[in-house]
Amino acid sequence: MNVTARVWALAALLALIPFVGAAQESRRPYRIGVLNEAWAPNHPTVEGLKAGLRDLGFEEGRNVTFDIRFTEGKAEATPVAAATLVQAGVDVIFTSNEAATFAAKDATRKIPVVFTLVGDPVAAGIVNALAHPEANLTGVSSLTTELVPKRLEALKTLVPRLRRVWAIYHGGDLPSSAAIVKALEVTPRLGLELVPRTVISPEQLEQVLKEIRPGDALLAPDIATMDIPAVLLEASLASRIPAVFSADLWVAHGGLVSYGADYRAQGLQAARLVAKILRGTRPQDLPVEGADKIALAVNVKTATLFGLTVPRKVLLRADVLRR
Repeated sequence: MNVTARVWALAALLALIPFVGAAQESRRPYRIGVLNEAWAPNHPTVEGLKAGLRDLGFEEGRNVTFDIRFTEGKAEATPVAAATLVQAGVDVIFTSNEAATFAAKDATRKIPVVFTLVGDPVAAGIVNALAHPEANLTGVSSLTTELVPKRLEALKTLVPRLRRVWAIYHGGDLPSSAAIVKALEVTPRLGLELVPRTVISPEQLEQVLKEIRPGDALLAPDIATMDIPAVLLEASLASRIPAVFSADLWVAHGGLVSYGADYRAQGLQAARLVAKILRGTRPQDLPVEGADKIALAVNVKTATLFGLTVPRKVLLRADVLRR
């Protein structure tokens, strides 16, 4: 190639650069649909998702946008919201809790779904296997079944004289059923009697609460179907009944103790899965992950109200102390 030909070739190459840059700038941002039953758009898992994607180079408004649908606890609104996201043509659907995940699963078999706040994805029937999830689903498990023994241990440590614990959960909550089986394996060692009770209506829940006696305690379910954890929290504070929860969210509102996966951290963790999918990885090639941040939270003020002394070893070990 002579000098003139090389000059023309270089000029042609340089002329293409603006067009390449323009194409890159004009590429539309990825659209992430968010679906949960929260009461506000800034749920901790969503905040974690946004922060995680930002750290991975996905800037909101430039590289990615969010279409957030929260249904304020209205179960009948969740499938409608899922269908709306599918019709909008989002690139990924991010869910928090089982109801939202099932709604997204039923709404699409093509759009990737990344879930969080699912206690036991296999027991719930969301995926057949953690290592090889469904064709368009993967996510982060909050490890309800695995962590329930530790919850009972934390409760017993705070209430040494405790003998009976009521485990009240919705009749359709399969992960809680699996967690109860796990809990029954450890209660003899802890000197505890576990009293499982399933309810399917607010009236049944109210009736079961009337059976609880002074000296008993509560094991709250990981799933908020029928607002059972909130009802148990209210009963705990009103009657000074010790209760253990699955997340610090409840301890922040006065619950005695919690041991479980951090909500925001699950969003951060799920962001890595979302980023991989946006960059071309298939969901079925991404095994379901267990939550990588587990926190022990204690409300010292509530313990004092209940006449309990928080052991020094708990004070030193706790990740979160509410005073």
